Amino acid sequence: MSYEFSEVIETLRMTEVEQFDIRTVTLGISLRDCASHSLEIARSKIRSKILKRGDVHLKSAREVEQMYGLRIANKRISITPLSIVFDQFREAELIELALTLDACAKELGIDFIGGYSALVEKGMTDGEKALINSVPDMMAATKHICSSINVASTKAGINMDAVYLVGKMIKQLAAKTPRAEGCCKFVAFCNVPEDNPFVAGAFHGVSEPDVSLNVGISGPGVVLAAVREAGDCDFGTLCEVIKRTAFKITRAGELIGRKVAQKSGVPFGIVDISLAPTPAWGDSIAEILEAIGVESVGAPGSTAALMLLNDSVKKGGMMASCYVGGMSGAFIPVSEDAGMIRGVERGSLTIEKLEAMTSVCCVGLDMVAVPGDTSAETLAAILADECAIGIVNNKTTAVRIIVPPNTKVGDVIDYGGLLGQAIIMPVSRFRSDAFIKRGGRIPAPTRGINN
Repeated sequence: MSYEFSEVIETLRMTEVEQFDIRTVTLGISLRDCASHSLEIARSKIRSKILKRGDVHLKSAREVEQMYGLRIANKRISITPLSIVFDQFREAELIELALTLDACAKELGIDFIGGYSALVEKGMTDGEKALINSVPDMMAATKHICSSINVASTKAGINMDAVYLVGKMIKQLAAKTPRAEGCCKFVAFCNVPEDNPFVAGAFHGVSEPDVSLNVGISGPGVVLAAVREAGDCDFGTLCEVIKRTAFKITRAGELIGRKVAQKSGVPFGIVDISLAPTPAWGDSIAEILEAIGVESVGAPGSTAALMLLNDSVKKGGMMASCYVGGMSGAFIPVSEDAGMIRGVERGSLTIEKLEAMTSVCCVGLDMVAVPGDTSAETLAAILADECAIGIVNNKTTAVRIIVPPNTKVGDVIDYGGLLGQAIIMPVSRFRSDAFIKRGGRIPAPTRGINN
């Protein structure tokens, strides 16, 4: 498909006024040819491949930025889930591999590398258990590495042993990293996509080619401006406005992604049409919902408004590109969205309401901060609930939850940058320990049998 630069002239105006950017160009790199029983040989192979591919990737992205004057906020790399390639290694060796990746990211100037990951929705090998257990020490020792664990799927059900292990690991992760910052770089999934360019969940799936280029767009400010300009119209008209806006920003995103891929000499993968907010006012999913008509995000009607937004974005994006993938919808990370933060402060937004909203958006409970004394069992139960929503709706859900030690409801932790400001939210005082400790696997639902 050919593209004319005239297609994105209007989008370039959006860059200056409405905070539109290309959130990430993520180069997926397979590490399957780096497998070795020798740690030193594996590290050498990883370093050689990451530096070679990553250097070209960065140079190409910067050239395209200058060519079109459109900012690419992040340049990232995703790798094959480490537990798949190096299942024979254990905690200390896996951390050494992460240190090698971290050094590569620093040397290149890459923002993040995603793929310290495991897919354990049906069971765990010893290597996968080792990777999960190693995450806290790995995060404490690195700066650029992100981790994800898939614990459930519509086809397999929920691996409750893995859910409980992850709940305990998150508590350790919070304790071993300053202000629980490691929690911001870890996410647990149900129905994880293999071509997601966004961290913390990015990894290079086993069905992907040796290398590929995926792009993630970001345009809440553009959509917000369009909704406000549409004024007091009916829902059909409003959906059309959002759809047309999503079409424009998706076309711009795919143009940039294809140009970077072409210059890098790698296949173009997908464009992820997710609306990814920032802590800046005017670049907020919550503000869009409020512009649609709810007084404060979390008020009655918020779930319906989010469904409308998510569906309209998908329809517009799929009109604009044949290669839509990744998450593709609307992110609602609480600490990273100024309007969400305000909703928590006002009391209109609770964890329970967020959970309801995750049934219609593209991810789940994202960047939610809870008190430091929240138990591992409660964290696991929250994750299990999100998995249930994902399984029954046959969609991706996830949990990225922050548990800063020695914090209580109402405390505020300012992480700065894209991570924003985390306000500690209350969780139910009622426990679910007996439920979590049953163990085993919750079977797949009937809708998982669809052959």
